[in-house]
Amino acid sequence: MIKGTIRSMLVRDKRADRVVPPSGYTAQLTLFVSGAMAFLAVFALALSLASGRLADRWASELAGAATLRINAPAEQLAAQTEAALTVLAQTPGVASARALTAEEQVALLSPWFGPDLPIDTLPVPQLIEIIEGEPGLDAAGLRLRLGAEVPGAVLDDHSRWREPLVEAANSLRRLGWVSILLIGGATAAMITLAANASLAANAQIIEVLRLIGARDRFIASAFVRRFTYRAFFGALVGVLFGMTGVLLLPEASIEGGFLTGLGFQGVGWLLPALIPLLGAAVAFLATWTAAARKLKELS
Repeated sequence: MIKGTIRSMLVRDKRADRVVPPSGYTAQLTLFVSGAMAFLAVFALALSLASGRLADRWASELAGAATLRINAPAEQLAAQTEAALTVLAQTPGVASARALTAEEQVALLSPWFGPDLPIDTLPVPQLIEIIEGEPGLDAAGLRLRLGAEVPGAVLDDHSRWREPLVEAANSLRRLGWVSILLIGGATAAMITLAANASLAANAQIIEVLRLIGARDRFIASAFVRRFTYRAFFGALVGVLFGMTGVLLLPEASIEGGFLTGLGFQGVGWLLPALIPLLGAAVAFLATWTAAARKLKELS
C-alpha cells in the first residue's frame, strides 16, 4: 500500500488533488512550519559542524604541544634552562624544544599587564615550548627525570584544560544534532495536526468519495501528496533563508575564535540540501499515519 502511495506521488493526479483544498489555514500552517523549522535546522547543523571542527582542532593542536616552566633564582635560570633543553633533546617523543625569547614572553603577558611590562625586573619563569613527535611524549617519565636533573622545571602537557575544552565542544556538537532531531519531531507533530484538521474538515467529501467507489489509498494519497509537497517547498524556502543567514555570518578567524566559525566548509555546504528532502520524508510519514488513522475512524 505504501509503495502504491509513493508511486502515485510521482505522477500528478488532478482528480486526487481536488480532494484536498488547495488553500486554507492548513496550507499556510504547513508551509510556515516547514520553512521555520528548516531555517532553524540550518543553524543547528552549522553549530554542530562548527563545534565538531573546533573539537578536532583543539584535540590535534593541544595534544601535540607541551610547555616547560623553569622556576629558579635569576642566577640559576640560564643554567637550568640549558639543562632542561639538554634533557628534552635526549627524550624520545620530543620533536623540538626551544626557549621562548623575552619578547615572546612579554607578548604572552601583555593582555594582562600591558605591552610595557618590565620583564627584566620581574621574577618571570622561563618558558620552553615543546613540540611532540613520534612515538609520543611520556609525560610521567619526563617529569621524573626533570625532577632529578632540573629541580625548578614544571611540565604542563595541557591535558588539565585541553580535555574540558574538547569535551565542551563535543557537547555542543551533540546538542546541535539533538536540536535537529527535536526540530524534526516538532515538524512531524505540526504536520500531523494540520493533516488531521484537513481530514476532519473534508470528512463529508471523504464519505462521498467512498460512496462512489474511491479506495482509501486513493484518498490518502491525495492528502499525503499535497502535504508532502507543501512541506518540501516550505523547507526549501527556509533553507534558502537559512543559508543566506549563514553566509552573512563573520568568517572564521583566530582573533574571533569560535564565534566567527559558525558556518559550513567544503562539502558541508551540500548538507543543508538534504533538509528539504528530509522534511518531505517526515511530512510523508506523518501525513500517511494521520490519514490511515483518520480514515479508519471514519469507516
